Amino acid sequence: MTRALAVLVLALVGIGCGNEARRPGLRLWHGYRGGEEQAIEQAAKAFTALTGTEVELLAVPYDALSSKLTSAIPHEAGPDVFIFATERLRQFHRMKIVAPATGRLDRTKYLQPSVGALELGGEIYGYPLAIKCLALFVRGDRGIAAPTTTDELEALLVKHSAPGKNEFGIAYEASDFYFHAPILFGFGGELFDANGHAQFSTPAMTRSLTWVKSLQDRRLMPQEVSGALVKTLFNENRAAMVISGPWFTGEINEGVPYSIHPLPIVSETGLPMAPFLGVEAAYVSSRTTQPDAAHALAKFLSLGDATVTRVKLGRQIPAELAAYENEAVAKDQVVSAFRAVAERATPMPNSLEMTRVWEPMKLALRAVLQGGASPSEASPLAERKYRALNRETPPETTPVPWIVALVIAFITFVGWQVREGRGQSFARRFPEAGRGLLYVAPAATGLFVLVVIPFVIGLSLSLFHHDAGDYTFVGFANFSDILTSKGYRITEPLSFYFTLVVTLLWTLANVVLHVSIGLFLAILLKEPLLKLRGVYRVLLIVPWAVPNYITALMWKGMFHQQFGAINAILGHLGIEPVSWFTQWSTSFAANVITNTWLGFPFMMVVSLGALQSIPTDLYEAAEVDGASKWTQFRRITLPLLKPALLPAIILGSVWTFNMFNIIYLVSGGEPGGGTDILVSEAFRWAFQRNEQYGFAAAYSVLIFCVLFAWSQVTKRLSGQEST
Repeated sequence: MTRALAVLVLALVGIGCGNEARRPGLRLWHGYRGGEEQAIEQAAKAFTALTGTEVELLAVPYDALSSKLTSAIPHEAGPDVFIFATERLRQFHRMKIVAPATGRLDRTKYLQPSVGALELGGEIYGYPLAIKCLALFVRGDRGIAAPTTTDELEALLVKHSAPGKNEFGIAYEASDFYFHAPILFGFGGELFDANGHAQFSTPAMTRSLTWVKSLQDRRLMPQEVSGALVKTLFNENRAAMVISGPWFTGEINEGVPYSIHPLPIVSETGLPMAPFLGVEAAYVSSRTTQPDAAHALAKFLSLGDATVTRVKLGRQIPAELAAYENEAVAKDQVVSAFRAVAERATPMPNSLEMTRVWEPMKLALRAVLQGGASPSEASPLAERKYRALNRETPPETTPVPWIVALVIAFITFVGWQVREGRGQSFARRFPEAGRGLLYVAPAATGLFVLVVIPFVIGLSLSLFHHDAGDYTFVGFANFSDILTSKGYRITEPLSFYFTLVVTLLWTLANVVLHVSIGLFLAILLKEPLLKLRGVYRVLLIVPWAVPNYITALMWKGMFHQQFGAINAILGHLGIEPVSWFTQWSTSFAANVITNTWLGFPFMMVVSLGALQSIPTDLYEAAEVDGASKWTQFRRITLPLLKPALLPAIILGSVWTFNMFNIIYLVSGGEPGGGTDILVSEAFRWAFQRNEQYGFAAAYSVLIFCVLFAWSQVTKRLSGQEST
């Protein structure tokens, strides 16, 4: 025993000594995947081997990385170093979450455009890692000479397209403004006016949209294009050319020949298609507790062997000048090609205004490509969307009256409790309270931490306006703007009332279908003469067992206009393929179909269990009395099913009311946000529209109010049922 104790003491001392000798680690957040993620992992290991400082890496989805950084770093829960593009640098600077690198960074070691993109107010923030821009990928087995003008490009597209075989001359993510920007610039368009404000209703915008729409209408490019579809078409030799960036090289199958070229010149204007030049950099958090080590890590990632590793594994185009003198890098045709392409690129602005144009531009592009608006109508549509999304900051108010009201309410409550007790002590009034509180303490603690605290925080947040990390108290201004539909009409998708109606229709349609299909299948499966009942039960429960986001993505693919299974079936039946997400009715139907597939098994299981509890004697007596099957169902089955079905319907309606995954993954709110429901709209205000957390919190409070009202109705229904 004594010997074991001594060994334990020595072990603890050794651990303590080891912890003292070991340097504290650094946290690095990034949005990489694939080869880029492997490259950054190897570079981090090399830094650890060199300095002895451990690096903890966290890969965050790129579209969520910005919001996580702006939420975590101010609360000192974020990384020491993070990797992000320069487009949000000004926002990071306003929120004071990035530390300057001036005096630590030697700008002569990097491509000058990459350093300039990191400069604000005479200070440099971050260490440039890589430059990224779009280029034209051409299959090497098609015998194509890279086009230099759009006239040459169109001639090649006609030659290498076969719509009947789903083969296209070119493929790219046409509905993403990042990919449309070079076309806009090629037609002479400018993104911002002289005052630095975004502009949409310009002749160049209309001409660029018209040109892209003509390519799609002539079936020279596919419809409803995603990054995965572009990859598949190019690898399967069903797309002769692709517009993409250096990351696409890691998605091309081994053995597929290709070459990389600058985007062509627009024949109509004589101007080149100038893609955005993006710069990815390693930033040091302003809240890091190890600034020297963090700067050392960021600098290490941007220079030397780490750069070569990122080129070889991650296929990145380095920002470091010395990297181009490395023999392996110099022989890399991809690197040299993209460096040449970058010379005609347009540096992406790092202004706050840049972050506000993506969603309106996306709306305009999708409206045109899906046929919901003409090119001339789409620009004003984007303009209206821009004005609605970028709402004016509500006037700041003082919280003093609110605090006074809360104090008065608390004093009133305490006084009322004292009066009810008539001077008696709590223990005397409730002699068994101690034991009862002890029993419920674990559950009450969990409820308080997981429900009460978040609810109070959300309710409080709804009274504030958030702008780049600054919170101002605005009282009921957020609720007022929502309930009065400030900035847009009540009949527009952004209106709370429009979205509420869509949400109610969505809930009603799904619950009716869930119950109807579930009950019908339960009655069939209850039939004793049905063979293989066990097999059918297992098969029918599978949709409920599969995670709903996987199901949503599967149905999303099946609804694709050109490559989806549903339109393929319609085509075999001689029915014209449907563009499911072009019109509100078909997009809404696609969401409902997907969620019905997910929801009917639950109602089937509940109904089947309740049906098996109904005595068969009742049906036998009804048959003796001459009752038909319908009469038996109406007079026996339904009344006896109500006690089990009513709670299931209530639970299912709440689930459906807040079914975010299906809306977000299947229709994405298309067309133009028309199929968004309240919970997805709140999400967009919080994470896709300038992080308006207060406005989103106000939406959440209103959702709570709607569900609370529904709970009161269902409570009354349940009470009537129990009586």
